[in-house]
Amino acid sequence: MSTATSRSTQLGVEPLAGAIGAIVTGVDLADLDDATVEHVRAIWLERLVVFFRDQELDDEAFLGFARRIGEPVRYPFVQGFDTHTEIIELAKLPHETGNFGGIWHSDTVYLDRPPMATMLVAREIPPYGGDTLFANMYAAYEALSPGMQRVLDGLRAVNSSALADVSKTREDRIRDSGAGADHEYVAEHPVVRTHPETGRKALYVNVAHTQRFVDMTEDESRPLLRFLFEHSVRPEFTCRFRWRVGSVALWDNRCVMHNPVNDYHGHTRAMHRISLAGDVPV
Repeated sequence: MSTATSRSTQLGVEPLAGAIGAIVTGVDLADLDDATVEHVRAIWLERLVVFFRDQELDDEAFLGFARRIGEPVRYPFVQGFDTHTEIIELAKLPHETGNFGGIWHSDTVYLDRPPMATMLVAREIPPYGGDTLFANMYAAYEALSPGMQRVLDGLRAVNSSALADVSKTREDRIRDSGAGADHEYVAEHPVVRTHPETGRKALYVNVAHTQRFVDMTEDESRPLLRFLFEHSVRPEFTCRFRWRVGSVALWDNRCVMHNPVNDYHGHTRAMHRISLAGDVPV
């Protein structure tokens, strides 16, 4: 048996919940061969979000892992590090009350090509709290009635970066970095998108970014959108991950929403994030 094969077969998979999420064990993300990358990617496509504990990754190694999965891209609203521009810091400090992106969402759906995936590594965590919730949007779509699925399959939605509930969570970061502060991004995407790798359909609207349906007013769109927002985060579609320093998460932004829980006031939580380039949703 080759070295590559033996490394890959050492991986363990511990599901975190029924619908979504798994902790992958037996892997060093700083030392990956092709077979292990392929195995990790297969687990990720099946479980939608995967987690790795106790990883010793500096920013160069973190970026190296990201490049094995996809193409790192810059985030439009926060300045990346000078030495690694594709990496941004998401930090809530003891004196702050709001947390970055503290609402259910898929990342940057207001872009024409939203990222296919997002990666986080925990650098500093509070003594309690600061978990992240994840939701399976395949399951959200599949649990809808056939009639509702038919209605949604023909709809497109307008997504904006300027909706108040999410834009206020990045005000401090925009002020500090000046990145994209005066620009609103708007994109139209299908309400139900087909995953380009699995072929499965996923609900693709979220309370943070979806403004209305195309060719409808916000008032007309609001009742159905409100139902979809609430339906998509039903407990049976979700998992919850508790961070430790050195924990890494990789989630599929094409079929997953997430929500960082803001329950650790007076403490620091610092994460480094990388987004991976995606395609145009269809």
